[in-house]
Amino acid sequence: MLRRMMAGLAMATAASLPAMAQAPSLPAGPQVRIVAVTQPLPTQPQYTRVDQPILRDATAQRSNGRIQVTLATHAERNLAGNEIVRLVRSGQVEIGAGTLTTLSGDVPILDGVDLAGLAPDIRDAQRIAEAIIPAANRDLERFGTRLVALYPFPAQVVFCRAPFTSLADLRGRRVRTFGNSLVDFFNTLGAQPVSIGFPEVYSALERGVVDCAITGSGSGAAARWPEVTTHISAMPVSWAVAGYLVNLNWWNRLDPQVRAFMEATMKEVSDAQWALGAAATRDGIDCNIGRAAECRIHNVAARPMTEVPATDADRAEARRIFREVVLPGWVRRCGARCGEVYNEVIAPISGVRFGG
Repeated sequence: MLRRMMAGLAMATAASLPAMAQAPSLPAGPQVRIVAVTQPLPTQPQYTRVDQPILRDATAQRSNGRIQVTLATHAERNLAGNEIVRLVRSGQVEIGAGTLTTLSGDVPILDGVDLAGLAPDIRDAQRIAEAIIPAANRDLERFGTRLVALYPFPAQVVFCRAPFTSLADLRGRRVRTFGNSLVDFFNTLGAQPVSIGFPEVYSALERGVVDCAITGSGSGAAARWPEVTTHISAMPVSWAVAGYLVNLNWWNRLDPQVRAFMEATMKEVSDAQWALGAAATRDGIDCNIGRAAECRIHNVAARPMTEVPATDADRAEARRIFREVVLPGWVRRCGARCGEVYNEVIAPISGVRFGG
């Protein structure tokens, strides 16, 4: 069912992309040079399959060379990712992208888009992301920035060094997490959350510093985690939703035709990233468990893992933890206004009200 759902989303999204290709070229005018710093690594499919061909190459082609985007990754700029808001605000780059968990230190409401257990279905994750943009921008614009698109990485799932069959089996295990809501989620399960930077997780798993770790299904495949883990859950805990920010003063000063062109471009980028997030989620699991025929985006594992299917009991437990622990914890950190925004914007999609 998950495979059919994600294939359907990818096909539906792909069907919407030609609209940008039919857009008229920009009229002649002054050249616009844009510096954009987007994905963490230059090898990620979000960069090679979307940012490079659409944001950089198609923009130059469709604008007849009038708009030139210089593209770079966080790694190429020696950035950790949490500097993106300040980098864009200062005008050092016109466009920057990063995960909302990383950016939420400056703007706490961003964390509410991707709380652990909030959206087990990627279609709901996309609806929530698109619905929250106006509220998020009210806060971001105080920092001189603006969200122009949100997108997911592959579903964040659990990798473990030893067998497990359900969330309950994680009790007592040391689990690498990131972000406050994941800490709340795994604490409630009785696990021991451990904060470790992504580059160090492989060695931590190898040496037994942690028993399990959470990351994107495809990210784990790319980082060769099947070499140091044996079992992978198929249940999305979150989506590592990320956003493209623009410098607000620069954006507002753009020629209206150029701004409309870039708005259409960023819509196409967003659509392509959501389709990729859906496809890469199942692809990452297939690659990790050794299904070579279904492994098309990442590399197939030399030592196949065992897939742990999601059970109805696990889905119900994740929903309970979100409602009783994760959501109230976020509102305490973010403030009463965040609870009001959540109930107004997100609750109609999630089906869970804060304080209800």
